[in-house]
Amino acid sequence: MNSAELKALQAPIKERYRERPETAMITLRAEGKIGQSVTCNVATGKAMVEAGLHPATGGNGLSACSGDMLLESLIACAGVTLRAVATALNIPLRDATVRAEGDLDFRGTLGVSKEIPVGFQNIRLRFELDTDATEEQIATLLRLTERYCVVYQTLNHSPEIDISHRVTTH
Repeated sequence: MNSAELKALQAPIKERYRERPETAMITLRAEGKIGQSVTCNVATGKAMVEAGLHPATGGNGLSACSGDMLLESLIACAGVTLRAVATALNIPLRDATVRAEGDLDFRGTLGVSKEIPVGFQNIRLRFELDTDATEEQIATLLRLTERYCVVYQTLNHSPEIDISHRVTTH
């Protein structure tokens, strides 16, 4: 896809959102069902993923780790956003690799220490770019990728999360 094709694809969508802002609010949904052992089966757009305990918390390593999935979601979103920005701005990008690493101390997760937070303490997002773009173009590409990457912005500015429950009996 080139810049003109991307702009043509998105122009009517942007116009609709300008004219009727309420149409831009979309609710994405995800669902999972607990599985055997200590797992949760998550329906993705393409397949069922069985998530389980990380080996550092007693898992066997055969199930996907939700922490890994969070990092994978970040790199997927950042990669798509990077490509879209490069395409829209005609920034030459032959190839790119996006990597994410996150540090977490499992003492928090396992309740070994109440002083250790549960979750990632640091996440590093790295881009390896194969491009002839100028330093100015690269700076713009990365700045706009950061600005428009939904997962990055969500992690960087945590949304309110409403938790509820319903009990069913059979």
